Amino acid sequence: MFDFIINAFATLFVTIDPVGLAPMFLAVTAGLSTQDRRRVAMRATITAAAILMLFFVAGQSILNILGISVSAFRVAGGILLFLIAVEMVFGKRAARKSETAEKAVEDHPPSDFHEVAIFPLAIPLIAGPAAISAIILLSGQAPDTVAYAGLAGVILIILGSCLLAFLLAERIERLLGDTAQLVITRLLGVLLAALSIQFVADGIRAFILV
Repeated sequence: MFDFIINAFATLFVTIDPVGLAPMFLAVTAGLSTQDRRRVAMRATITAAAILMLFFVAGQSILNILGISVSAFRVAGGILLFLIAVEMVFGKRAARKSETAEKAVEDHPPSDFHEVAIFPLAIPLIAGPAAISAIILLSGQAPDTVAYAGLAGVILIILGSCLLAFLLAERIERLLGDTAQLVITRLLGVLLAALSIQFVADGIRAFILV
């Protein structure tokens, strides 16, 4: 069970990347007061939590309704996570997220902080397709009820990390700098690539054994 929790934490932390979200938060909340930024951070985190917990609880049921096997979703989800990892290693993901943040700033003036909290912060920067896929995959792999409950705790910890990163965004950006952020992103990308390949391998093995 302990190995499962560690694996879940690593997968979700790398996929959501709370530290990497700090510059995006600053971009979409430019021009807002400190108090409004805190409101945006809270609203975005709560919204993302509701979305992710929905798929945590009902993800397997959704797959069953759609007639998708867990093995098939493992392969598909693993491929999706691998593509995210490739973007991280080659520095493409940060550029894509920045583009999403810039578009949101253009579409929603700083005064529309409620909309900015929903898009792009909650969706797709926190609760994006990769995070949702990872949660459904991990919830299906939980070996027992205790591990399943532990996964819920991991999700909440990651979301808490996102909130903390938003609140400390200016300090994080000054502390790390561009070079450190690039190095960390690439290292986490390699880790996510390995984890995603494991998901694909598990899915293929399940197909073969059926």
